[in-house]
Amino acid sequence: MSEFKELWSEDRELQNAAFSRFIEDSNLPVDWAYQVWDEVVANLSHADNHNRAIAAQLLCNLAKSDPDKRIIKDFEGLLNVSRDERFVTARHCLQALWKIGVAGEEQQALLLEGLEQRYTLCSAEKNWSLIRFDIITSLRNVYDVTGDEAVMAKAQELIEMEEDAKYKKKYSGVWKDIAAR
Repeated sequence: MSEFKELWSEDRELQNAAFSRFIEDSNLPVDWAYQVWDEVVANLSHADNHNRAIAAQLLCNLAKSDPDKRIIKDFEGLLNVSRDERFVTARHCLQALWKIGVAGEEQQALLLEGLEQRYTLCSAEKNWSLIRFDIITSLRNVYDVTGDEAVMAKAQELIEMEEDAKYKKKYSGVWKDIAAR
């Protein structure tokens, strides 16, 4: 775990290499999640947006290695990063959140609630349509892994809330192959 400190390095090349290693390693459950958990959570509010993005993505990856369900307590911090002042940071977080929804039933329920809240409240944000697209895509990712019809129903409910026909069509396209069945 000595390489873990490289995740927070100011040397971007070193940081990116460490990030790639830790993301790849945590694509499957790992036994070191709780050794780094608190440090990862602390970096969700770091001054450097790169650290916030790394922390959010890694924490989402670690949800599968979290039998104590710490992610439930720390989920609000992730939602905060999904509203980050730097849109690229927010988007990295949004695109990783789905991994929490495949970690267990409680985690999935929390994710669905959080994504619904983000979907309904983001309309005043500059990039609201991209946020909504990422949310609908996240729900599709959860559905692809779990096959849970409730996830698809939630996505359809959110899509139906969209008033702009162009965006409603775009969001529906994420589910097109399933709707055609």
